[in-house]
Amino acid sequence: MLIKILLLLVFFAVTIFVGIYSRKQASSVNGFVLAGRSVGPWLTAFAYGTTYFSAVIFVGYAGQFGWLYGTAATWIGLGNAFIGALLPWVILGRRTRIMTNHLKSATMPEFFGSRFGSQPLKIGAALIVFIFLIPYTASLYNGLSRLFSVAFNIDFMYCIIAMALITGIYVVIGGYFATALNDFIQGIIMLAGIVAVVAVVLSNNGGFMAAIDAMARVEGAATAPGAYTSFFGPDPLGLLGVIILTSLGTWGLPQMVARFYAIKSEKAIVKGAVISTIFALVVAGGCYFLGSFGRLYADVVVVGENGAVAFDSIIPNMLAGLPDILIGIVVLLVLAASMSTLSSLVMTSSSTLTLDFLKGHVFKNMDEKKQLLSIRFLIVAFIIISAVIATIQYKGGITFIAQLMSISWGALAGSFLAPFLYGLYWKRVSKVSVWCCFGFSTVLMTLNILFKGSFPTILQSPINAGAFAMLAGLIIVPVVSLLTKAPDKAYLESCFSCYEKTISVKVQSDLGDSGV
Repeated sequence: MLIKILLLLVFFAVTIFVGIYSRKQASSVNGFVLAGRSVGPWLTAFAYGTTYFSAVIFVGYAGQFGWLYGTAATWIGLGNAFIGALLPWVILGRRTRIMTNHLKSATMPEFFGSRFGSQPLKIGAALIVFIFLIPYTASLYNGLSRLFSVAFNIDFMYCIIAMALITGIYVVIGGYFATALNDFIQGIIMLAGIVAVVAVVLSNNGGFMAAIDAMARVEGAATAPGAYTSFFGPDPLGLLGVIILTSLGTWGLPQMVARFYAIKSEKAIVKGAVISTIFALVVAGGCYFLGSFGRLYADVVVVGENGAVAFDSIIPNMLAGLPDILIGIVVLLVLAASMSTLSSLVMTSSSTLTLDFLKGHVFKNMDEKKQLLSIRFLIVAFIIISAVIATIQYKGGITFIAQLMSISWGALAGSFLAPFLYGLYWKRVSKVSVWCCFGFSTVLMTLNILFKGSFPTILQSPINAGAFAMLAGLIIVPVVSLLTKAPDKAYLESCFSCYEKTISVKVQSDLGDSGV
């Protein structure tokens, strides 16, 4: 117990020190929200990865989908690495950095308002961010509470208070730079932790081949032996839905895309893409690979009165028998993952609500000092609200972690992915098509919560519904754009002129005429 407490104290001390160290970077709105658009590749890549993966992945998704799909769940981690980490850097990174800087956009709603010349679009996007980030934020505490109960046997409230308090302190003091620097430190903990845990769990089951052999003998409710070690698992269609939601979803999540706003240089994009992909391969691949052996611990998994498996209990119970020092590292791993994601979410929510809703609409004359004060106040408010919701959700047992995250990701990515992607590349995107995409995804996910039983069987799962919303948006935006009035040509040219600027580079980067 002493070792675990010392590890936590050191972690908290370093985290707060980083916040204090970064305070000079947070003296302006641009510095607080984007660190002056001067963040290097390592910090940006780790910030992207740690925002991507949290306790929701490690405890909720890894446990649930490892149980449902067996070793095929590892495909989710591979999808996260290549579709969710590599491709966004390649396809979105450069153009996002260029156009958001050109339009002076610090948030995704602000981008929509400037790109499409519509203040109502900016306000609508801001409200979607505010409403649907809250369930995701609340789910972060839940996953952490399961592991804290295993490691320390303490009440959930202490876990919430500690995580909320420490995160609030360093984000309020240091802003985005403190968040990015802490993300780097927390990312290293995540990498080391997941490698150590996977190695020990496999060792406890006789090694890799023995564990695979044991999984091959497992029979599920409707599956024959070998199904949980087959190439695509017992439910390939369900597996595909999870891969789409958790991988393609990053392309439209404001807290993820915001990482590209602050990229320092061209070289940072190339390095960031490589680092993010490797990070995702280790963390996501390791988490889902670990979860895929959950059925080997069926004797300790919590089962409800109706026979339903408590998916959120799988990973904590798998780890309960580990040595104390390793449990301490696991707690740090999940705490680091959760705090990094929490800091990104509250930064996104507070800056969006201040810059895209309060500024110029609720408060006509809001100078920079008032904007900074508002962002900091809202960070505290969002942390408190999410903590209260997490407490209610935990004590009431309302839903599993995976479902909370799916609702949030489905609504946000379903609303923003297609308009943002097409908006960076295609001039013909109309305001009406963006509104249609916003409306379709938010209504779909809201109805899925309220009237799930009325949906077709395949869409009753919020995971599949969220994946459907994203794919549907990719069709809705171009179709509606071609059927509605084209945007003003002169305004479009001003937006896309940023891509036409000529720059000079050294001969080591371009041979010029001598290479002909």
